Amino acid sequence: MYSYDEEVLEVFLEKQGQLFSENVAETLEEAEEFLDDCMAVVVKSLKEVREYFEEAGTDISGMSNEDLLEASEVFELPSGGFLIVEG
Repeated sequence: MYSYDEEVLEVFLEKQGQLFSENVAETLEEAEEFLDDCMAVVVKSLKEVREYFEEAGTDISGMSNEDLLEASEVFELPSGGFLIVEG
């Protein structure tokens, strides 16, 4: 089980609507359980976001860094990292 810090959980709770039409979590505990269930990952840089999608077999060859930031699965964290949630 991956441990998500409070920043990650709060960002997901606040911005989950960018990926899902309905909220999937209402509390920090529900957010942590949901992220754990879908094996969400936290990475430190946009380069690591790109590497994650490439390793997952996602075709991102024509995507700019801005396009990656706008992907509904990518949540930018205030501390500079990124949460990736595949719905």
